[in-house]
Parts: sequence; C-alpha cells; structure tokens
Amino acid sequence: MFFDESYFTTNTYKDVSFARFSQYWWSNRFYAILARRYGKRGARLLEIGSGLGHLVGQLEGHFETVAADINHWALEQSLGVARRTSHLLSNAEELPFADGVFGVVIIKHVVEHLPQPENAIAELGRVTEKGGILILATPNLASLLKPLKGQNWIGYQDPTHISLKPPSEWLGMIKSAGLTPLHIFADGFWDAPYIPFAPKALQKLFFGSLGGFQAITGFVFLPLRWGESMMVVARKR
Repeated sequence: MFFDESYFTTNTYKDVSFARFSQYWWSNRFYAILARRYGKRGARLLEIGSGLGHLVGQLEGHFETVAADINHWALEQSLGVARRTSHLLSNAEELPFADGVFGVVIIKHVVEHLPQPENAIAELGRVTEKGGILILATPNLASLLKPLKGQNWIGYQDPTHISLKPPSEWLGMIKSAGLTPLHIFADGFWDAPYIPFAPKALQKLFFGSLGGFQAITGFVFLPLRWGESMMVVARKR
C-alpha cells in the first residue's frame, strides 16, 4: 500500500478521531511529555514518520523541530499544523543528515512498516548526538492480552505492518545502534473489546484505565507486557 491521503482513513486509522482530547490527541501529548522530560531544551529534534504534524507541532518552541515522512500528502497537511518546523520528504532507512546532529529522535509506529527496520534504527543511532535521546514505539508482540484478540489483534490489522518483531529483537537493534535503553514500557490495553458479550464501553473503562492514567499524567509505570505498544526511551552512548 502506498502511503498517501487514503492511509489516514483505512486500516488502523479507519476509526481514529484527530480531535482535541481524543485518544490520538492524548497519545501525542504523552510523547511530547516524554520528549520534553528527557530531551534538552533547545536541542534539535527529529520526528521520523511525522504524519500530519500533530506531535512535532506540540514540540515547537521547546526544540528546533524537523519533521520527516515519505507521505507527501501528510507533509503538506503538516505545514499548516507545525508552522515553525522544517519539513522533509525522506525515508527512515537513509536519512540525509550528518552524524550526531539531533538531541532527540522520535519514531512512533514506523519501524513495523519497514522492510529492513534494522537499517533505520542504525540510522537513528547515527544521527543522534552523544547523550541524545531516542523515543521509539511499535506494536507489542508480548502484549499480555494479545492471545484474547487472536487474528483481530490491532497489530495485525494494518497490511503495511510487515516487520512485527518480539521486544528482544527491537532491543537488540537499539543496542547495536549505540543506544542504551533507559525505560522499556507499554501503553496500556486500549484495543477493547477483549472478551465477548461484555459491553465495549465497559471494557474500555476497565482495560484502558491504567493506560489512560499513564497518558494523562505522563507518569511512566506500565510493564512491557501491559499494553498493545512497546515503548522505549534510550540514550546514545
């Protein structure tokens, strides 16, 4: 599938709301909190797979922001959202930057789309400065409730997810790229329903409460297996 306008209305984006205070909005706010917490104010920040610009736009002013994506349509939309950000049409596996030029690099749900994610992660390590921060997220094959979803698990719903890997493989790539994980955690069980017959709204409240609390407060506490996404904050050695 080509990444264009239609991507944001199909597969895992089909029912996503981009409105303020939506699940999508809270997710981006959480990543912004992580970037400001672990990144040095005023540093150059790169978001790879920046999409519509809603995350990188929240980080303008705190960082010198750069947005990179292979989706030309998305980058055009991002121009109106992240007005003070430099926008670049680029793939993740061959970044047009010198070594060690970014203090913060964010790659949120991108590596699973890549045929050779190890090359992309090596590039992330290359462009991150010593002491700089990487924030990475990808579908979590170790999710505790994944067996309840079976083939309906969220990570399997996007046909462009061609590189789903266990956490140990992702961590091996990150370490090989010269980065040391500081925090390895999950984002909660937000893909209700998980069990038949029980009302979906009730399941969202029951299963999603801890992830929601983490997203709203910015307090990282969920173990790796307690969520649909694996999240890593790592520092360049």
